[in-house]
Amino acid sequence: MGPLLLVLLLALLLFGAGFAVKLLWWVAVAVLVIWLLGFLVRMTGADGGRGRWYRW
Repeated sequence: MGPLLLVLLLALLLFGAGFAVKLLWWVAVAVLVIWLLGFLVRMTGADGGRGRWYRW
C-alpha cells in the first residue's frame, strides 16, 4: 500500500508541476503580446516625438 501511495503522490506532483509550467508559458506569451502592443500604441508627446508607454 505504501509504494502505491508514493507513486500516486509522485504522479500528482508531476501533474501539478506540468500544469504550472504550462500556465507560466501562457502568462509569458500574454506579457510578450502586451509588450509588443505597447510599441504600436505609444502616445505622441507635445514635441511631436513618440513618448514612452510605461512610467518608469
